Amino acid sequence: MAYSGEVHVGGPPGTREIDGLTVTKIAVGPMDNNAYLLRCAGTGQGLLIDAANEAGRLIELIGDTPVGIIVTTHRHADHWQALPEVQSRTGAVVVAHPADADELPVQVGRRAEHGEVLTFGDCAVSLIHLRGHTPGSLAVLYDAGGRLADAPHVFTGDSLFPGGVGKTNSPADFTSLITDVTERLFGRLPDATWVYPGHGNDTTLGAERPHLDEWRARGW
Repeated sequence: MAYSGEVHVGGPPGTREIDGLTVTKIAVGPMDNNAYLLRCAGTGQGLLIDAANEAGRLIELIGDTPVGIIVTTHRHADHWQALPEVQSRTGAVVVAHPADADELPVQVGRRAEHGEVLTFGDCAVSLIHLRGHTPGSLAVLYDAGGRLADAPHVFTGDSLFPGGVGKTNSPADFTSLITDVTERLFGRLPDATWVYPGHGNDTTLGAERPHLDEWRARGW
């Protein structure tokens, strides 16, 4: 079955092959969180984005993939319920932004800032700090070392969804988030960029770009 980006809690994961990388998306937990397993095609090394819930399902998904890194996109508890068990089972280094790291239930082995690169096997991803949903929210960008510069892939946590940016708690937080999303995602990346959010279905920057002014006018 072709990858659609649509998965459901209790249902099968969706998997796609990208240049040098396998991406597997699974929905877990009562808040319908997405978790993403990235696996280097050349070496088999893995990186997990958001050990959100249902540790047993995530561990089953990981299987014998050596996962050395777990990126937690932000501090909200629905994105790390399974983190202690999955981290213990894999021995992975937990990565989070310094502004959110102290809110996590495990030791953060790498406090990563905007622009830092994480390497696993032959693959690398870069981190994009998007301030507003939480102070330390991160997105994860994969462009296959520039080979996918015209159509990269970005995992946005709760900062960008189909239909708008993530929830914020004040006008100042909203202004911060819409500014970062506009400048650091839409201003930098092409329309063909595939977006994998923290909940729900995937989208592309091209599908969302026409609505930026609408979102800004709508406010927080």
